[in-house]
Amino acid sequence: MNRVTIDLHGLKHNLRIIKDWMEEHSASWTVVTKVLCGHADTLRALQLLGVRSMGDSRLVNLKAIDKIVPDFESWYLRVSDISSVKEVANLADVSLNSEIEVIKILNEEAERLNKIHRIIIMIELGDLREGILPGSLTRFYEQVFELPNIEVIGIGANLGCLAGAVPNVDQFTQLSLYRELLELKFRRKLPMISGGSSSVLPLLLEGTLPKAINHFRIGEAIFLGTDIVNGGTLPGLRDDVVLLEAEIAEVKEKGLVPLSETTSMTPFELTDTEEDLLPGQRGYRALISVGQLDTDIAGLTPVNPEHRIAGASSDITVVNLGSDAGGLKIGDSIKFRVNYSAMLHLMVGKYVAKEVTPPLAEFRDMPKTERLEVEPAVETIDEHESR
Repeated sequence: MNRVTIDLHGLKHNLRIIKDWMEEHSASWTVVTKVLCGHADTLRALQLLGVRSMGDSRLVNLKAIDKIVPDFESWYLRVSDISSVKEVANLADVSLNSEIEVIKILNEEAERLNKIHRIIIMIELGDLREGILPGSLTRFYEQVFELPNIEVIGIGANLGCLAGAVPNVDQFTQLSLYRELLELKFRRKLPMISGGSSSVLPLLLEGTLPKAINHFRIGEAIFLGTDIVNGGTLPGLRDDVVLLEAEIAEVKEKGLVPLSETTSMTPFELTDTEEDLLPGQRGYRALISVGQLDTDIAGLTPVNPEHRIAGASSDITVVNLGSDAGGLKIGDSIKFRVNYSAMLHLMVGKYVAKEVTPPLAEFRDMPKTERLEVEPAVETIDEHESR
């Protein structure tokens, strides 16, 4: 059986470590759940752990969270398009925005619902993703502040999410200055700067991130422990919360180098590029019943360091086991760590089972004193400590 396992104790560990980092920085934070693709048991586990601020980039996932987690603060993390505005206004407490036309329609929908919709205005700082250009800030805010059912709670930015721009202190200092400029000009407080993501955590741990950056949107570091900037794992975090267990369908001793001439006709790139393999060299190979149709094979790393992925087709992956099969036989499983891309493909796909461990029924027996209490981000802003 092929399955993705989510270790709830490991998840709790990573949440606790990151919560401590947030408290040391006097910051609020939102758990980004989009990589879960609405997986119910993991969402219930987050609820049991006391997570009450969750963000997602798919409205269908926000609907799933709303059914599972009572009384949570919902963040819509993809800039709204006009066709989704009605659902955004209805489902999300907070959304990220960069287009005045969309915000005006959000205002109309919020008025119809008799509610105030909170927004973060996204500013372009170099990653070339969403965000208004700094030169248009004041004119943009003049229009937004006129909308009665829109509450601007702050400004934000995305870095390290598209173009690979490494976040730096100068960018965040600049973001802090933009807030000061807007507050002075319009005489309105903007309590939140939502500039933090998993890619910003190294700056936080170095102690160089400005205190004004007081809200984080964290996903990858929680589930995978990844140090996005430097590679490897962030200090204290676990990288084995999410694992893929793939069943062995065949295991045999075979040649490790093709006997005939090779071309680029294969639809998927081979991943084992060992240059020291010699013609005629043999070893044990296992075929597992997971392929490119199931996940991003390049994002898998065997837990056993002796194992290497040789390549994959749409349906199977070949793993070089070494000169000894290590007792593995058909029906056994090989475990893999996953990167973000591999996890995303696995969670959204329908071919591989997803399970939490221990079972949720056992996890429910956790004492209330073990809850982490990740409170709603907007309610926990403390302006005095964040400046």
